[in-house]
Amino acid sequence: MSFEQAVLGFAVVALLLTLIPGVDTAIVLRSAVSRSRPYAWAVAFGVLTGTVVWGVAAAVGASALLAASETAYRIMSLAGAAYLAWMGVRFVARSFRTAVDDPGRIPELGGDPWRGFGIGVLTNLLNPKVGVFYLAAIPQFMPADASPIGMGIVLALVHNAFGLVWFALLILAGGALGAKLRSPRFLRWLDRVTGGVLILFGVRMALELRNA
Repeated sequence: MSFEQAVLGFAVVALLLTLIPGVDTAIVLRSAVSRSRPYAWAVAFGVLTGTVVWGVAAAVGASALLAASETAYRIMSLAGAAYLAWMGVRFVARSFRTAVDDPGRIPELGGDPWRGFGIGVLTNLLNPKVGVFYLAAIPQFMPADASPIGMGIVLALVHNAFGLVWFALLILAGGALGAKLRSPRFLRWLDRVTGGVLILFGVRMALELRNA
């Protein structure tokens, strides 16, 4: 397999993965609607940074621990499930608290970009399924004469190229939607819906571990 064939083959898989809605899509869209575009971009770049970390880890074999060790996978999955559930509960609780304290106040605007970046990184890194995907995919698209770390970075950047376009569309659409619907009532319900989605993702991850 040549370098070009490897990149093109992985690009097809990465595109399909990007278009499947998940936690990353939820938090970026929610940030675009309820906060500022710089904050939403910070969350998006946090997610993309986590993807590069997974790509490098898979290339050097570090993420093999997730596949080889059931205990390690369970611990990381539980941490990810707890983190998602915690974020979801915070969103839901804050929406009700804002409604009681000041029903006419817009819950959120602006936001610290560094905080958003950290949320994006943690959300991506605490999803063990991303690591398992890279562990399974990257060896299949690794030319014999390629540097593992270099190829891992290249493939992760290919994935990020699709992610960047996808997040740009979400942020533009979310920003336009937010400008029209950014009212206290709408943003509170947005927090509740997003929080509910995150809680469901966390519960589903925990149930999958229980049934495994």
